[in-house]
Amino acid sequence: MTTPLPKLTPENTAFWTGGLSGDLLIMRCSDCDHRIHPPQLVCPSCLSEQTQPHKASGNGSIYSYTVNRQPWMPGLEVPYSLAIIDLDDQPGVRLTVRIVGSQPEDLRIGAPVQVDFEVKEDIAIPVFRLRI
Repeated sequence: MTTPLPKLTPENTAFWTGGLSGDLLIMRCSDCDHRIHPPQLVCPSCLSEQTQPHKASGNGSIYSYTVNRQPWMPGLEVPYSLAIIDLDDQPGVRLTVRIVGSQPEDLRIGAPVQVDFEVKEDIAIPVFRLRI
């Protein structure tokens, strides 16, 4: 699948490169324990600048999903599934990701999933697979 790569910034580098070592990294405020995604350098809850990448388990569940059957750009393989994932150990954090390794008809809301990564250049894109 052709995926545009994100531009690395001080805020998001840990998120986009943590998967190179197998880690899903979510920003966390050291002062109030608030999880922050998308990544930011200032906590939106308490305005602290004490935010750091925090290793997540990578386990979650499907909150919602859709199946795209339209090839929006050349080289885009269809169908593919996009989902919003609730992370089990990161309260309030939801990720929008591709679901890989499953047929669209196998997906359901609430299904358990686990993170995997697709490495492209120096970026590790989080994708999720159904957990068996």
